[in-house]
Formats: sequence, C-alpha cells, structure tokens
Amino acid sequence: MLPRTLLTGPSLADAALLSHGEQGREWPLLVWAPGPGVRMVSSAVLGGGIGERQWVVNAQVPPGYARLDPVAHLRDLASGAGLEGAGVGLMTAASVADRRHAVDGGAQALVTAGIGVRGWAAVPGAGGVAAPRPGTINIIVSLPVPLTDAALVNAVATATEAKVQALVELGADASGTPTDAVCVAAPSPAVGAGSSVESFAGPRSVWGARLARAVHAATRTACAGLLAPPAGIR
Repeated sequence: MLPRTLLTGPSLADAALLSHGEQGREWPLLVWAPGPGVRMVSSAVLGGGIGERQWVVNAQVPPGYARLDPVAHLRDLASGAGLEGAGVGLMTAASVADRRHAVDGGAQALVTAGIGVRGWAAVPGAGGVAAPRPGTINIIVSLPVPLTDAALVNAVATATEAKVQALVELGADASGTPTDAVCVAAPSPAVGAGSSVESFAGPRSVWGARLARAVHAATRTACAGLLAPPAGIR
C-alpha cells in the first residue's frame, strides 16, 4: 500500500507513478490524489459524471485488454494503491510513464497519449478497429477556481477542442482515438467560498483560455514523438 504522505500533493505535477502487482503481473499506475474538497467531471468508466472525487488513477493496461469488468478492476487497483473514498479511474494502453504536464496561469493539464488507433469523430457507418494497438489520449485538468456544473461541462468541451487543435497541428489527420477520456477537477464551491464560482469555461473565457493552452501544450508534447509534423508546420 502506498504511504498516505505520498498522496497529498494538490498539483498535477505531484502525480505519482506506481506499479501494482496483481494477477501475476505489474500494472503501471499514474495516481493523483488532491484529497477532499474537489469536484470533478469526467467521461471515465469509474467515477464518471459530476461529483466530489478525491483521486484519479490512470491505469496502463496491455493492448488487447480483455477483462469485462473494468470498473471492478479499477477499484481493485485503486485500493491496492492505498486510495480511499470516491475517485475517477481511467485506462490506457499507452505508457503512463510518458505523461506530459503543462501549466498556464494556474490551469494545469496532465496528458498520456497513444495514437496508434485514431480517426475523425464523424465517419460513415459504425466503423471499427482492425487491431488492438496502443491508443487513448487521457487528459486530466486541474483548475484553482470553483466552477458551476455548466462550466465543468464546458471545460470538457474546451479541453477536447484543444486536444484536436494539437493533433491537427501535428498532422494527425484525426480528432482523437475511439477511447479518449477527459477529467476536469476544480475546488468545490464551499471550499472556494472566498472566490466567486466561475460560470464559463469556454475557450474565450479567462479560465477556459488558460485550460485550453495547458491542454494544447501537454497534448502536443505527448504526441510530438508519435507523429512527425507535416512540412511547414512546427
């Protein structure tokens, strides 16, 4: 079990890289535990939606991961890492050791990226993936100001737009991978009572713009080694 003293860093830069032994193999984990007083919005399979969350786990799984109980598995991995209470669980086949962190005016972003399987969101028909190659761009964002429910949802959209911008600039010819996930964290309004609750997080709002720049920088850095930019784009 991880010592509790290693789980108290409020900054995304404090996220710890761990390895949890289970089922005869090691499962790499990227763990961030800001503690109580934080609301998160996420598309994650574990802890998704909007609510109070105390931690985030980004678990690295092998390509072709075949378990049919990812929620239970993530709970087991989180428990094995010493995490308690409600949290968010993400999964990726990309290396969590290769995470990238960026900051802009107090907005922080932490990104792990694999783009072996990628494409545009709107395609004819159902589509499919031919082979289970490493993929998934997981984005974790931390803001220092409370957000309304609507602003939290707006922040997810802004983070996604910034991700797509980074991919296009790198010549990915894609809007992402089929399994990308986002998690945005902000102080609970009661905790942040000394400051007003932000109602907007679009790309032209103060905090949305900072969030977008942080996500763009972290995503571009995370994906830069996976794709060569087209001629004329740097």
